[in-house]
Amino acid sequence: MTGEGRLGGILAIAFSTFIAFMGIGVVDPLLPLIGKQMGASPFQVEWLFTSYIAVMSLSMFISGYFSTRFGSRRTLLTGLMIVVIFSTLSGLSPNIALFAVFRGGWGLGNAFFTSTALSIIVGLSSGRFEKSITIYEAALGLGIASGPLLGGFLGSFSWRFPFFGTAVLMAAGFLVTLAFVREPPNREEKRTPLEIIEALGNKPVRINSLVALGYNFGFFTVLAYTPLTLVGLTTIQLGITYFLWGILVAFSSVIMVPRMVKIIDRFRILEATLFVFALLFLLMAELPSFRLETVIASGLLCGISNASFTSLALEVSPFSRSVSSAAYNFLRWAGAAIAPIFAGFFGQLYGFSFPFLVVVPVVLVADIVLIVHAPILRNSITSNLSKVAPT
Repeated sequence: MTGEGRLGGILAIAFSTFIAFMGIGVVDPLLPLIGKQMGASPFQVEWLFTSYIAVMSLSMFISGYFSTRFGSRRTLLTGLMIVVIFSTLSGLSPNIALFAVFRGGWGLGNAFFTSTALSIIVGLSSGRFEKSITIYEAALGLGIASGPLLGGFLGSFSWRFPFFGTAVLMAAGFLVTLAFVREPPNREEKRTPLEIIEALGNKPVRINSLVALGYNFGFFTVLAYTPLTLVGLTTIQLGITYFLWGILVAFSSVIMVPRMVKIIDRFRILEATLFVFALLFLLMAELPSFRLETVIASGLLCGISNASFTSLALEVSPFSRSVSSAAYNFLRWAGAAIAPIFAGFFGQLYGFSFPFLVVVPVVLVADIVLIVHAPILRNSITSNLSKVAPT
């Protein structure tokens, strides 16, 4: 494959990644409106996120197998087409229960895409690992930032329009991928779902994934639950709020992290970030008048954490890219899946601020686990590097 072909493939996947993660955030500013127009409680509304993420998590067992059995390109295209179908059906939903089912189908498509996108970017980048992570995180961050803005704008006309808009954009991503992406030359050997379980039996992989689970419990509380607590904001105002949050996610993951890791140990960065993240949730609970500003500011910490965990997921694992990514994503999405319904349930029962207090110990425990087991993760990275070092 020529250099131009590789570059075209990388940019095509980056564009599709941007669209895919735009689809995650497009729901944010719509949650209060959907709840009001469908007569749904906060707990019921949060199922729109939980069904989506739960299916994504479980699908990691088959998406990695699918990509190595049928090829990364086919897996990407399959995921994109599934999202087109289910985002369209989401816009046609007659009730909240069916809506949650369609969101689950959307999660299946996104699982096929996200489990393969990073792997194929690394393959096309000829092993330039840090560059691959930067490209992937840039597309991810900008997608998360743009999704709420799209949702806020189109949602001001009807809550259904953003889902139709996402379907159109994902169809464009499908066509771009079809035209420009080719199978990486270093195609992986065929994998089975059992290898993901084997990977989770590896202590460094399991530790990193469990710490990421705790972090993602907080991340998706911000993304999926806080829109319900920002009472008084219009759909467009909510869209702008989470656009600013997403811009900080992209900025910190793409600009800050590469500079920070040159002067500060990655583990020290992540440990400090998780601690401050927990403190922000305490502020969200105790100072609701400043919750808007706190939510936006948390984007900086989310970007740092996202980029750090993504890098560690591949660095600490002795397994292939697809298996490493699938194992990591399975556990971290499991943490993300339970966060929205927990927050919706506790918020409905004990008040809007209580779910933020629940997140504080979860993130702090994750931080403590990281601090205690950082030497194991470092040793695993060193061991993996020595295996691929030229002799």
